[in-house]
Amino acid sequence: MWPPYRPRRTARLHPHRLSRNTYTAGIKVTLSSSLQLLQVSIDDIFLTEVKMAEEDIQAKLQNYRTAPFDARFPNSNQTRNCWSNYLDFYRCQKALDAKGVDTAPCDWYKRVFTSICPISWVQKWNDQREAGNFPGKI
Repeated sequence: MWPPYRPRRTARLHPHRLSRNTYTAGIKVTLSSSLQLLQVSIDDIFLTEVKMAEEDIQAKLQNYRTAPFDARFPNSNQTRNCWSNYLDFYRCQKALDAKGVDTAPCDWYKRVFTSICPISWVQKWNDQREAGNFPGKI
């Protein structure tokens, strides 16, 4: 095939390529005599978006309802996902308790396995852990 395929280059934000008032991704960029002023305003917008994204993540964690997609378990059978998150929760708790650190980060695993695993499995595994004959390595 001639000429060889070359992917199209995306447009960049260069002052000589923009008109006086340009709208880029819903953000109005106004050119000034100094390129540094343009850079500062874009950085301010970026930092604001990052702060908003952090707040969104915190809100999502607080309003968490069900487990998100995990690429390690792509199939519809989520048995292994349930088992892994159950073990990870107790491993995390054991490791952080040994260090004397707060175990709040481990709550993620508990939320995941409680939303995926049947209650009867969790009760059975808890009973086995208390009896000392749990088959998993925690």
